[in-house]
Amino acid sequence: MAKGQSGRRKIVPESEAVIDQWKYEIAAELGLPVGKSWVSANGASDVEFATELGTLPASSIKEDYWGHIATRDAGAVGGNITRRLVQKAEEILQGL
Repeated sequence: MAKGQSGRRKIVPESEAVIDQWKYEIAAELGLPVGKSWVSANGASDVEFATELGTLPASSIKEDYWGHIATRDAGAVGGNITRRLVQKAEEILQGL
């Protein structure tokens, strides 16, 4: 988290888990190699073999590591999260 955001109080703290779940779902939909879903989809033996060969850095199988993802791809994930948040808000407002 950026330095200026560290002291901010979350309005709905429970939303963090849902947004984090969406982040990994969207990354999987876009085919980005992050999180445990990527490891399980490719099989642990494939990941171990690729790591031994040096074609896959070991850091790329960490759940929260996104450093190897292009800025454009990370932005696409953030944009899709925003799209889902707006859709949920519209659904709630239509229900009132």
